[in-house]
Amino acid sequence: MSITFLNILAIASFFTCWIGYTEFARKKAKTTNCIARCLHQHRIHWMYEVITRDIKVGEAALLANLERNIAFFASSTLLVLAGVLTLFAQVEKLEKVIHSIPFAAYPDHTLIQMKLGLLAFIFVMAFFQFTWSMRQYGFLNVMVGASPTDKTSQNENLLAYAKQMAIVQDQAAHSYNYGLRSYYFSMAAICWFFHPLLLMLASVLVVYTLYIREFRSKAVRAITAGQEILKTERASRYSK
Repeated sequence: MSITFLNILAIASFFTCWIGYTEFARKKAKTTNCIARCLHQHRIHWMYEVITRDIKVGEAALLANLERNIAFFASSTLLVLAGVLTLFAQVEKLEKVIHSIPFAAYPDHTLIQMKLGLLAFIFVMAFFQFTWSMRQYGFLNVMVGASPTDKTSQNENLLAYAKQMAIVQDQAAHSYNYGLRSYYFSMAAICWFFHPLLLMLASVLVVYTLYIREFRSKAVRAITAGQEILKTERASRYSK
């Protein structure tokens, strides 16, 4: 087995990028407008509106649509995981394929099994995140069904209850986001089959892509602007 220093450095860089970006995004979201921070405010406004409605069919349809998206990824993750596990029985063929690729690092039997193990680990983690997200959306459905109605939206107890519903939805969205990040980093992990340097480069590229999309994209600016509009509208509506 030829686990070189470069391979160790590559896998260390991979996990540093993944764990480091997760911690960075979590802390930065507390002080900077981003998709996670602004959508949480939208969820609070949404739940404030929920408690003013007698009939919540629209909310049920929206939540069901969100759950379907997550269920799709959860079921797809199982299929991908099954494919990765199947490759453990085809390591020799995989070695020949990698060996035929120009500039690819020389394939090592045990090292390839480690690389497949990394992919399996990533998709197992993704499956756990997606299924936990689905369960939390189920909890939210129960809370929405149990929510009383307050046409005035001035009842402090119900406003606090609405915030708790938004928190549950926010946690479900975080789990979904973590599952999606696993997919992003799985793309980087695939690069390890070709060369350790490519894994390091791909890990940095994934971090850059995630940062731009979550903190600097046009969608973030639009969601932030929408959040301010909703805040102003709500203040003017209930100040009369």
